[in-house]
Amino acid sequence: MIVYKFGGASVKDASGVQNLAKIVKDLSENAIVVVSAIGKTTNALEEIVKYSSSDFDLCKSKINDLYNLHFEIVSNLFPDKKSTIFDDLKNEFDNLLSVLTNKSFISIDQKYDQVVSFGEIISTKIVSAYLNYLKIENLWIDVRTILITDDSYREAKVDMVKSEMNCKNILRFDNTSIYITQGFIGQSNNGNTTTLGREGSDYTAAILANLLNASKVVVWKDVEGILNADPQYFSNPKRLDKISYQEAVELAYFGAKVIHPKTLKPLHNKNIPLLVKSFVNPLSLGTTILDYKEYDQDLPIFILKKEQILISLFPKDLSFVIEDGISQIFNYLSQNRIKVNIVQNSAISISFCIDYTSKLNELIEHLKNEYKVLYNENLELLTIRHYSEEDILEKTKNRKIFIEQRSRHTAHFVIK
Repeated sequence: MIVYKFGGASVKDASGVQNLAKIVKDLSENAIVVVSAIGKTTNALEEIVKYSSSDFDLCKSKINDLYNLHFEIVSNLFPDKKSTIFDDLKNEFDNLLSVLTNKSFISIDQKYDQVVSFGEIISTKIVSAYLNYLKIENLWIDVRTILITDDSYREAKVDMVKSEMNCKNILRFDNTSIYITQGFIGQSNNGNTTTLGREGSDYTAAILANLLNASKVVVWKDVEGILNADPQYFSNPKRLDKISYQEAVELAYFGAKVIHPKTLKPLHNKNIPLLVKSFVNPLSLGTTILDYKEYDQDLPIFILKKEQILISLFPKDLSFVIEDGISQIFNYLSQNRIKVNIVQNSAISISFCIDYTSKLNELIEHLKNEYKVLYNENLELLTIRHYSEEDILEKTKNRKIFIEQRSRHTAHFVIK
């Protein structure tokens, strides 16, 4: 059994869904197909949550735009208009409106999870209906009946024991060789929808593969595999043929966008290979991630994270920055889900680089209670794996360097 995962870019329009069908049609073994929300639907649903309490007319306008986008795709896929998917689509958007007017949510995060989950539910219903229309037999499964989580909304943790029992009871392949299901979402013990964190569909695919001992996971992207640099920012990127789980974790942590950071652990635990392939060119080899012991290519890897903030703290009384103070700082950052990318300290100062956060002003005011605070916005974090001096000189030329760190294999630069 294998697991396929298709991201939003692969099903952004009718031709994308048709291309997915061509790839799935060639399957020769049992498969679970995990599909993300169509295109930028999750972003649109996030905006809908945002405006639902402040400008409901604008909220309804955005819902209508989203409905029209999906209706156009469905109309192109089912020109005879006879499929029940048209009724399903209307029902799901009616349900969405009902959720948005519900006043009983205990937090905005709980409301967020109930709303954004509609993207995956709708996209998978469209894909399943289209495959059945083409006589590609499949069953649509609500992943929330399988993946049980805690109630940490927007970053839920999966109960692997309960989820494994559900997997084996539900995904039996008795009546079908293909299941279509959702990424990114689960369900808490009390029956509320939860989400696993942004870009969590890769993680869903990895969990299902782990629980069912899949032979491999294939993540279908719009690139030829994992490249040694983002073509948006670097010229002449090259494909990496194979990398280790450890290498992939390093790349994901420091900002490579191809694989979600949490995805690798469930696969590594069962030594399940992960293939990153192109849905544009399905016959290309792509990149394989497995438990390789050595880095196999003589290529540096360049990763650039934008929208970084550098914060430097200095005790007001010139005392040492000791463990208790550091612990309090990082506990606060953790509680507010602020990711730290780089840390550097001296006897009387500590600096750390974080992703942009809307909580910046709140964070700065909190830190000012104990420290003198300096900070810089709109910086970039450049990470070079398997670096050479030539690589460093070329990529940092004419840049102001705020922090530089090097280890045996990796160099980091906070730059402007």
